[in-house]
Amino acid sequence: MDIRTKSLEVGFDKAYEYLDRNPEENLPKLLAMVRKMMPDKEYESKFRLFEMAINDENSPGHKLLFSLWTDVDADVRKVAFRNFIMNAFFRWSQIQKSNENALGFMTPWTILMDPTSACNLHCTGCWAAEYGNKLNLSFDDLDSIVEQGKKLGIYMYLFSGGEPLARKKDIIALCSKHSDAEFLAFTNGTLIDEEFADDMLRVKNFIPAISVEGFESATDARRGDGTYRRVLKATSILRERKLPFGFSCCYTSANVSCIGSEEYFDWMIDCGAKFCWFFTYMPVGKDAPTDLMVSAEQRAEMYRVIRGFRKTKPIFTIDFWNDGEYVKGCIAGGRYYFHINANGDAEPCAFIHYSDSNIHEKNLVEILSSPLFVSYRSRQPFNCNHLRPCPLLDNPDRLVTIVNETKAGSTDLAAPENVEDLAGKCTDKAEKWAPVADGIWNRTMNA
Repeated sequence: MDIRTKSLEVGFDKAYEYLDRNPEENLPKLLAMVRKMMPDKEYESKFRLFEMAINDENSPGHKLLFSLWTDVDADVRKVAFRNFIMNAFFRWSQIQKSNENALGFMTPWTILMDPTSACNLHCTGCWAAEYGNKLNLSFDDLDSIVEQGKKLGIYMYLFSGGEPLARKKDIIALCSKHSDAEFLAFTNGTLIDEEFADDMLRVKNFIPAISVEGFESATDARRGDGTYRRVLKATSILRERKLPFGFSCCYTSANVSCIGSEEYFDWMIDCGAKFCWFFTYMPVGKDAPTDLMVSAEQRAEMYRVIRGFRKTKPIFTIDFWNDGEYVKGCIAGGRYYFHINANGDAEPCAFIHYSDSNIHEKNLVEILSSPLFVSYRSRQPFNCNHLRPCPLLDNPDRLVTIVNETKAGSTDLAAPENVEDLAGKCTDKAEKWAPVADGIWNRTMNA
């Protein structure tokens, strides 16, 4: 550990100890100090949002922020603050420019990886169901990814699958070994039991994002009978131990009215969720149904609903597509993140199943320098309207060009999908979303 890193850690520990003594009184003072240390105007809007949350006692942001001191175990909270704020944010920010000068590109903020293709559920429209238990990354594979990533300044890691908690012992071992990194898993939640929750409490740096599709009937319709009740059991176990968690929601044409309802948002908050990550259904996989894709009107409604509830509900929300305006378009392709599947194939995005690199043949720097990733990043943003950020869902011709230009191959081992066929499933939705998104974007820009 170099002197600069050690000094940063010592400074953080002292600052956190000061904050923890009286968060209501001391957090505004700390924020003002940090603001002076971060002259980059890129973060100015984020600081303003924090100031609003801190200073307005009646705001949902204030309630959410300070609930971390009433609802979360003290040691877990301290580790999460250290790993997320100091390591995943400050250390990553500091190393970015040196990486760009040395490597020719800025390294991503996080890596999403699939420990396994296995899953104990068989959800409608999920590509993972096609693989069964065929594919797995070994513990050494996962460990190598994190070791390489941390050398590039990456301290945030996400898991998907399959069901990542089918490998819960390896995940806990990874969290234990890399105590300076923060880990989050998109999980169906059904494998969270008392023993695993106790392991979470021990390692302190793992947070689940539990997938739900609405209330009981909607969740069970897509994920199987009894799934909803098993999710409720998992949330109860986590709350008892004061472990933070959130939800992950895929909104479809069938459940969008439920997912976007005030009743549903209140239910998530009552369950104890601190955040929700929203995704819209994508027809990935050769036989994936297209009728579950939302209409332009439904997508626009979710845009309005999520932004509306951000002003009234104490839960942090992310809308993977509709929040493109906050990150200036698509974040994939190594710009802020990329995906490694259970076969080791490096893909630009979890929804873009094409690759020209594998972790068993290339290291992370070589992967990020590959023709597919370079071509992907060179075209970002894919649209000047950041409400149309995706090269598949919103601009399908862009993905066709990238894949054909780089000769990337399909990574769908069950049934390889021609990129023209995949893009064709999104063309009609993209064309219908374009005028709706442009209308929203123009009103927003002119407001």
